[in-house]
Amino acid sequence: MDLRKLKTLIDLVSDSNVSELEITEAEGKVRIVKGSNVVMQGYAPAPMQMAPMAAPQAPAASTVAAPAQAPAPEAPELHAVKSPMVGTFYRSSAPGAKSFVEVGDTVKVGDTICIIEAMKILNEIEADKAGKVVQILCENGQAVEYGQSLLTIE
Repeated sequence: MDLRKLKTLIDLVSDSNVSELEITEAEGKVRIVKGSNVVMQGYAPAPMQMAPMAAPQAPAASTVAAPAQAPAPEAPELHAVKSPMVGTFYRSSAPGAKSFVEVGDTVKVGDTICIIEAMKILNEIEADKAGKVVQILCENGQAVEYGQSLLTIE
């Protein structure tokens, strides 16, 4: 899809009462959703046909009763920040610059945690939950998919 056409569509959605627009063309699919800082939600090639997979077999039931287990101590609940689009993941704003977040950093809702480049546009991704960064799941410069976990917050 032509970048000018995409920009025009984004402007139309921004200036109208339409909250979501999805267009499918031969080159792929574009979905624009109003109401978030990231306007372009995804761009993917046309879907391919997949063969159905066989269901996994359940293991045979054991005849020996398992001893009662003591309840495990509750682990802190981890929240995964997911990619809102397909693109390239970057931890900093420029090569050699300090990363937006490191493991152990505390973030607030709305703090920029990374950048995803899609179609030569740099999109700042913000934390959607406050907490401590436990794990960064992507490498700098790695291609990411829509919905892929980028990092986890405790």
